[in-house]
Amino acid sequence: LSPSLANYASSQSWDGPRTGPVGQTSKSVIYIGSDFKNGGVAGVYRQFQVAAKELGWNVSRVDGKGDLAVLRKGFFDSVRSHPDGIVLGGFQADEVSDLITHAKKAKIILVGWHSAEAPGPTQDLFVNISTDAMEIASIAAQYAINIGHGKLGVVFFNDSRFDIANLKTKTMRKVIKQCKTCKVLSVEDLAISKAGKEVPAAVTRLNKKFGHAWTHTLAINDVYFDHINFPLKNVGRDDIVNISAGDGSQKALSRIRSGLSQQVATVAEPLSIQGWQLADELNRAFAGKPPSGYVTKPMLITTEVLQRVGEREIESRMGYREAYRAIWRGKPAATKDR
Repeated sequence: LSPSLANYASSQSWDGPRTGPVGQTSKSVIYIGSDFKNGGVAGVYRQFQVAAKELGWNVSRVDGKGDLAVLRKGFFDSVRSHPDGIVLGGFQADEVSDLITHAKKAKIILVGWHSAEAPGPTQDLFVNISTDAMEIASIAAQYAINIGHGKLGVVFFNDSRFDIANLKTKTMRKVIKQCKTCKVLSVEDLAISKAGKEVPAAVTRLNKKFGHAWTHTLAINDVYFDHINFPLKNVGRDDIVNISAGDGSQKALSRIRSGLSQQVATVAEPLSIQGWQLADELNRAFAGKPPSGYVTKPMLITTEVLQRVGEREIESRMGYREAYRAIWRGKPAATKDR
């Protein structure tokens, strides 16, 4: 498994970039989020906004509200307003491929968060920011096997619209199938944006179909578990264990910290760091430099780990703010946030 949060977040050293171009000031950037009800989309935006303020940028946001038509109109209007950069927050670049063509002609820099299957540059994006989806999925599935003592009946919650979600589900299924005493029961294709409606109905249907053979749920996003506790209680299934392979939303962290939720873990992305990384990668593009090549590491977050960390921000001791500030100011990087 990857290092636990306790080790990863308590490290004083910064494993990201230490050099790069100084801050490119007076830039305008639009962050287009797939759905700001998604904790990952919103969490990354909040930190991107903080980082962009330090660079003196003008940042605005567009909420796609989980509706492709709304998202496309927002993207179209954003391109017409001709900002210096656009962030694709949590949706596939190919959903707006025709509009991306216009953005490129207008020389608008495009970066993404969870906008492609893998981190790094793509044909359409200067860079896509995420952790390694296969690593996240492997950690989540292996943790389920460990705490279930190898006797699992697993239902997967996926959203097939997203390449990264499909890769996570494929990887988790592979890990579970390698466990001889574990069983894959079902893969449920549920839209994240409609989880509030689809999860309760799925719980009733799945419980009727599988009964107590269903012991664990593995999901590609925490949002599903925002809506699962009451439906599970309504069908008398307080025994089912839920684990998420992303993204570590504030709601998820709160319920895991309490120790009272049936969601016992999330394999989170360092959303705060990724928000600052979005700003840094855009800054490199504005300066005519290549991407940093940095890929953040996922974190296995459990009740035990969160109680050890306490109420402070999970990534607060990881030195990312001071490192990025130092780059943008053209000064030697510090190793610790102040």
